[in-house]
Amino acid sequence: MASVFMRIFNLICMMLLIGHWSGCLQFLVPMLQGFPSNSWVSINELQESYWLEQYSWALFKAMSHMLCIGYGRFPPQSLTDMWLTMLSMISGATCYALFLGHATNLIQSLDSSRRQYREKVKQVEEYMAYRKLPRDMRQRITEYFEHRYQGKFFDEECILGELSEKLREDVINYNCRSLVASVPFFANADSNFVSDVVTKLKYEVFQPGDIIIKEGTIGTKMYFIQEGVVDIVMANGEVATSLSDGSYFGEICLLTNARRVASVRAETYCNLFSLSVDHFNCVLDQYPLMRKTMETVAAERLNKIGKNPNIMQQQQKDEQISNPESNTITAVVNALAAEADDCKDDSDLDNKENLLHGSQSSITEPIQTIREGLPRPRSGEFRALFEGNTP
Repeated sequence: MASVFMRIFNLICMMLLIGHWSGCLQFLVPMLQGFPSNSWVSINELQESYWLEQYSWALFKAMSHMLCIGYGRFPPQSLTDMWLTMLSMISGATCYALFLGHATNLIQSLDSSRRQYREKVKQVEEYMAYRKLPRDMRQRITEYFEHRYQGKFFDEECILGELSEKLREDVINYNCRSLVASVPFFANADSNFVSDVVTKLKYEVFQPGDIIIKEGTIGTKMYFIQEGVVDIVMANGEVATSLSDGSYFGEICLLTNARRVASVRAETYCNLFSLSVDHFNCVLDQYPLMRKTMETVAAERLNKIGKNPNIMQQQQKDEQISNPESNTITAVVNALAAEADDCKDDSDLDNKENLLHGSQSSITEPIQTIREGLPRPRSGEFRALFEGNTP
């Protein structure tokens, strides 16, 4: 703010300096001509006056010309005075235009974000008029912009994108400090986990009555509530529960890869931060303990809204079933290791050979059953194992 006032002060001083030079020129030309009788100095009888009085009348005449408010006490009486007057008028008009332009730019630069917001709103109004949107929809759009931007518009992504990674992370953590403080899930979490999540959040605003999540749809993100109240609505329209500041929702379908189990409706204006499914999985893959915590909370929520909480356990089983080859090989190797330990406890070599032969025959049949479902072994040792021969 101080720099702005200094720029305005410098501009005023420059105009006064130009007025000073013009006033000196107004007196210098008649003096060089010997103060002719039709000059303004002679008309005002200033030839023998004190220098301060002469300078004051000359400055007054120059400023009158520059501001285009008159010719001083008398209009020009000679050709020389007329040309001097026109020169003063031109210089004055130029200074006046420069002053207005600089002053306007300075005033606009005092709050450029508010000016950009007004321009944005103007574009939105023109768009709504062009599309002939209904009046109630226009009202909702206007209220949305007023609530989201609060009269100021920033291209935050562009600003943060030009910062270094460390500085950008610090700024985002500071901006989301109220969210981190209000979410109990973050309070007891690892600081690195919190930082990884916060830097991937996206700010969103919902109006009262907006359906944030619709039951039965595929989930692509989860939400953290910074401010506002949302209702968890069942298929029959009944409100199962309500969530407010510091809560989060939408994580169940991201954990289970299932469809949304309930709808979520905004009860008030809601300021939310969303986390996409890709970022969600990326972060939880690095912090498996936090995944277990979220799965526990998700199971409790499913039970609260009358859904089957075993869906979380089923998801874990599905993950194991999704890789049956490795599970089968692990089971076979464990069985062979157990039989080998039993063989070491027998002191009689013949008994050990019989035991190994019996163990081999006992596991040959299940091995033969699963052998066809496994990929072709690359090692001769494993090939002999699955064909029922001891390597």
